[in-house]
Amino acid sequence: MNELLIRGRVLTFVAEPQGIDDTASYRYLEDGAVFVRNGKIVETGSYGDIRKLAGANVEVVDHRPNLILPGFIDTHLHFPQTQAIASYGAQLLEWLNTYIFVEEQKFARAAHAAEVADRFMDELLSNGTTTAVAYCSVHPESVDAYFVAAEARGMRMIGGKVMMDRNAPEALRDTPQQGYDETNRLIEKWHGRGRAHYAISPRFAITSTPEQMEMSQALVAEHPTCYVQTHLSENRDEVAFATSLYPEAKDYTDIYARYDLLNERMLLGHSIHLSDREVSVFAETGAVGVFCPTSNLFLGSGLFDAARFDKFGARWSVATDVGGGTSFSMLETMDEAYKVLHLQGQRLTPFNSFYRMTRGNALALGLEHQIGSLQAGADADIVVLDSGAKSAMEFRMRTATSLAEELFILQTMGDDRCIAEVYVAGKAMKTKDRKRQATAPQSLQIA
Repeated sequence: MNELLIRGRVLTFVAEPQGIDDTASYRYLEDGAVFVRNGKIVETGSYGDIRKLAGANVEVVDHRPNLILPGFIDTHLHFPQTQAIASYGAQLLEWLNTYIFVEEQKFARAAHAAEVADRFMDELLSNGTTTAVAYCSVHPESVDAYFVAAEARGMRMIGGKVMMDRNAPEALRDTPQQGYDETNRLIEKWHGRGRAHYAISPRFAITSTPEQMEMSQALVAEHPTCYVQTHLSENRDEVAFATSLYPEAKDYTDIYARYDLLNERMLLGHSIHLSDREVSVFAETGAVGVFCPTSNLFLGSGLFDAARFDKFGARWSVATDVGGGTSFSMLETMDEAYKVLHLQGQRLTPFNSFYRMTRGNALALGLEHQIGSLQAGADADIVVLDSGAKSAMEFRMRTATSLAEELFILQTMGDDRCIAEVYVAGKAMKTKDRKRQATAPQSLQIA
C-alpha cells in the first residue's frame, strides 16, 4: 500500500465562483493536507485532522508555504505542433498550409512521433497540466506514441487521430473508410485502457467531405463514451470557406449538427464568430465551446465572448491550443483570457480563472469525479504553486494581503517556474532545484 501526506496551503473548488467574494465556492486551508493512498485521494482537510487519520507512520511531504491545488486541465491542443509553436506571421488558413501541414507529415515516422510525444507530455507536466485533450496527426502511429507516452507517466489523457480527406497535402489525407477503420481500431486499442480516453477527431469541416462526416457520425453513434473534437468558427475566412462547402447548412455550427456530432462530449475549439442561434444550439445539445486565448490573439482570429455563452446557458472551457497557442502554461493562458474578456467589458476574477483550470474544465469533460478537485475519491493529480518563484513575483507578493491577490499574481506573472511540484496519481513528477526555498511574505495574511 502506497500512502503519502501532502502538506501546504490547500485550495480546491466546489462550485463556480459567482464573484470575487464568493467564499462558498471553494475550500481554503491555511495549514492543510491531502492524504493519498494508491493514487487516489483518501481525504483533504486541516493538517492536524488528516495527520490523525493517516497515522504516525505515513510519509509527509511538506510544501509549505506553497499552494496545493488540483492538477491543471487543458481541453484543446495539438501534440504534433509541439515544434511548430511560434511560427511567424500568418492567419489560420495560411498558417496551416505554410507550417502545420508540413510539420505533421513527419509523424508518419513512429520514432519521430515517440520523441515528440515524450517531450509533449513532459512540457505539460512542467507547466502543472496533468490532463489534456489533444489532436494527434492523421497517422495511427502518432496516436500510439501519444498514449504510450501518457501511459508511461500514468497521466489521464484524451486524444485521437485527425480525420481529413480533402484540402490538405496528399500525405496527410485519409479516405472516409480509412479514417473510420483506423479510428475504430485505435478506439478498441486505447479507449478505457488505464487512464486513456479516445476522442473521435474530424479535424474540421474544411478538411472532411460529407462522406467522411457521415463516417464520423457512425463512429459517434457506435462509441457513445468516446469524446468528439473538432474546430469551429476560429477565423472569418474559415467560416466562409466551410459554409461554402456545405451550402445546405444554416451556418457553420449546423454542419456538425446535421451529422449528429453535437453532444455533451463534443469539444468545439475556438467558437468565436457565432450567431445567437449557434450559441443556443450549444445550450440545447450540451456541446462545449473551447476558449483558446493565446492562439486567438497570436493568429489574429478574434475574441471569444464568454458572457454570451453564459447568457444562453452554454458550456465553455479553456485551453492552450499549442501550437497556435503560444505557451503550454495554463497560467499564461488565463492571463491572456483575462485580457481578451477585459477588452469586451467582461470580468474574469482570479477565483474564476483557477476554477476554470481545474474543476470547470473537469466538468466540461464530465470527469469531475475523477479530476479537477481534491475531494475524497478523486485521482491524486495535484499541482503545487510557488507564488514567489520569480524575483519580480516575490517582490510583488510582499504587498499581497489576500488569496485573491495571490492568485491574480500567479495568473498574471506566473509560468512554469511557479510549478514547484506536480503529482500524477500520487507520484511526484517534477524535478526542481530546491536550494532556493519559497518564503511567504510576512505581510500576507490570507483569510
